Amino acid sequence: MGISRRELIVGAAVGSLPVRSVYGNDSPRIDLKQRGRAAGKPALVAAGNAFPYVTAGYEMLKNGGDTLDAAIAVVKGPEDDPNDDSVGLGGLPNEEGVVELDASCMHGPTRQAGAVGGVHNIKNVSMLAREVMLHSGHVMLVGEGAERFAVARGFPRENLLTDASRKVWLLWKEAHSDWWGPGLASPQWRERLHERLRSATGTTYLNRLASTAADLGIAPDRQDKAIQDVLFPPTGTTHCSTLKGDGAMSACTTTSGLAWKIPGRLGDSPIVGAGCYTDQDVGSAGATGSGEENIKIVGAHTIVENMRKGMPPLEAGIDALRRIVRRYDGDRERLKYIDMTYYILRKDGEYAGVSMWTGYEPNRPHTIAVHDGQARLEKTVSIFEGISQEWPPLVAPSSSTL
Repeated sequence: MGISRRELIVGAAVGSLPVRSVYGNDSPRIDLKQRGRAAGKPALVAAGNAFPYVTAGYEMLKNGGDTLDAAIAVVKGPEDDPNDDSVGLGGLPNEEGVVELDASCMHGPTRQAGAVGGVHNIKNVSMLAREVMLHSGHVMLVGEGAERFAVARGFPRENLLTDASRKVWLLWKEAHSDWWGPGLASPQWRERLHERLRSATGTTYLNRLASTAADLGIAPDRQDKAIQDVLFPPTGTTHCSTLKGDGAMSACTTTSGLAWKIPGRLGDSPIVGAGCYTDQDVGSAGATGSGEENIKIVGAHTIVENMRKGMPPLEAGIDALRRIVRRYDGDRERLKYIDMTYYILRKDGEYAGVSMWTGYEPNRPHTIAVHDGQARLEKTVSIFEGISQEWPPLVAPSSSTL
């Protein structure tokens, strides 16, 4: 079988090793070197998966376009891409096989906000969040009401579950895993260690998943990724914060949420102040990663308030990450299941990208997309060295295999 074991079993393998040997020194790794400035000219900061679209957003800013329109132009790219399974069309569905989308936006110049959650059948929820902001007396609409509002505003209903995502969902059902049971913050969190696929990384089990993937018609070059998404449910999101030369700012965050989630689950992306926040007087921030953890510290708002108090963007983001660490009393045994990335842009053009861990996978560090006249990807500054593991956890293989 051609399946690579390394990426699939690394999360389970760390469960049997000392945390220090996998994740480096006990003290957080901080590099307080500040990122570049772009004062007096346009700039934008976005999630790494939005990199192919940052030039379009930057050109809108440079030509005097609205800051929120520019942010949406960036995040709309992944929404429209059926091969990007983190947002919009082709997003990985909930446990019932339904793609459920969330988004929020803030417009700095008018200090308005809009958000939608749990939306079915509407591809561009970033644009729908803007419609809620502009054409309703509300800030957030969810579920069926949000979908009806979208249709009334001229959005077409579309089937968002692509054939590729449907096949991965069917493979996930074969794995008999789910999001029911105690969460990471629960005192009973260890119960998941005993409930979750006890031999999930055993050779026989991986062979069975690979055989099932082939039977479902998943292309050979996509089978490894499909199995990884089943065993390590991804959190899919994109964000963009924008700044014009005159200081106007906006931001938008959009997502298909957590793969295989319980229907109706909302993460941080549609929560104004958690997954997205802009204050025209200060700056803007957005988030991707462990939504449940970010909601509890209202991460994007916390970062902007830190900057209001005088913290530079990098320090403001590191402080937000440390608040998550504090909620778990620095317990690395649980923190290895948490990752957050923040994208931060201050009104004067200074920016930063910070993350809990170096990356989700070996040799694939977290990145931010930046354009301030030059488009580029930059690595985040992480407080812990190493890779994170998705929750719920897999446990180390037993002596027997499935």
